[in-house]
Amino acid sequence: MTTTLWVISVLLIVVGIAGVILPALPGVVFVFGGILLAAWIDDFTRISGWTIGVLAVLAIIAFVVDYVASTLAARRAGASTLGLVGAAVGTVLGIFTGLIGLVFMPLVGAAVGEFIAQQDAIRAGRVGVATWIGLVIGTALKIAIVFTMVGVFIAALLI
Repeated sequence: MTTTLWVISVLLIVVGIAGVILPALPGVVFVFGGILLAAWIDDFTRISGWTIGVLAVLAIIAFVVDYVASTLAARRAGASTLGLVGAAVGTVLGIFTGLIGLVFMPLVGAAVGEFIAQQDAIRAGRVGVATWIGLVIGTALKIAIVFTMVGVFIAALLI
């Protein structure tokens, strides 16, 4: 049974890492869940409660960064509510259009939403690009935080 739980823990972490890039999966939650399961399997001997606490804080930071980065960038560019909704719809549609869609559909969605709201193509383009830059920065930060979490987990197991 312990082996099965370890396999599930590792699978959660691997799927979580993929989910950091794919917006359909709650990547940070999966990574944290896999690490928490591993700590529980080992009775919190190698992965202490303090380590889990630190990783929980990192998971919360990653979750907040993911949401805040693109929203702040869009707001700084003067995005309307429709621009923000367009970015969210573009992100969801990007899931179904492959890697190119994942990368560029939030930009298109934000630009289309902003154009509908303001009827200004230049503003729509600026909001779309700003939203996309925020999304890229947020994803990069989230990836860095998740790999830090995994690194702390591996170090705790090995030390």
